[in-house]
Amino acid sequence: MASYRIPGPLQGLFDNDIDQGTLCRSLSPLPGPHILTTGYHCLFAEVSAGRSSLSGTSLQSDTNPAKELALSGDGLKLLKDIETLRLKPYDDQTGKEINAWVAGATVGYGHLIKAAEWNLYKNGITEFTASTLFGLDLTPFVTAVRSRITSSLEQHQFDALVMLAFNIGAGANGFADSSVVKMINDPTVKTNYPNLEAAWKAWNKSQGKVLKGLENRRACEWVVFSQGVYKKW
Repeated sequence: MASYRIPGPLQGLFDNDIDQGTLCRSLSPLPGPHILTTGYHCLFAEVSAGRSSLSGTSLQSDTNPAKELALSGDGLKLLKDIETLRLKPYDDQTGKEINAWVAGATVGYGHLIKAAEWNLYKNGITEFTASTLFGLDLTPFVTAVRSRITSSLEQHQFDALVMLAFNIGAGANGFADSSVVKMINDPTVKTNYPNLEAAWKAWNKSQGKVLKGLENRRACEWVVFSQGVYKKW
């Protein structure tokens, strides 16, 4: 939900479990025309004939090292549905359309507009451009899951982790050093949470306050991870 996003990744390292808040960090591409590249496609699996719709399931019995997996078509569709499409720039704090740049300027599928990009997007974008920007914004989060998860995963588990990373941030103050990553990599590790589900759903706060939208999002991701069901709340 775009209303919980602020521009730019936070910097810094934390020694303790960082599970106290949830804000999405999307890396904005540099100004200029955007095209789909081979590098983009390699991070996202195509939808195959045997895969389900959003209301179905995509459970697979096979596991693979996380570094060998790509975001599936079902995962991409669901994340787009959660982010929602806006073709005109808006303030992600208010949801209202804007005609001048603000810190929370957003367009497309939750793409945060940098001040230097404003002239590119101030008059709105096409759905194709929105999808292209979304793919570029997703790339560091797919990479984060591939690099941080050392255990093998099923496809739906990988998808859910990318969805989580996209919303909470990929860095040390988000996904990278989270209890979720620690518990998936080592089920015997001791954290502040009794189980993986509790660690996952602890990311339900913005500025220290529990938000219903984030609770919904975490519950949705957990169903994808644990059951392989791709369906928005």
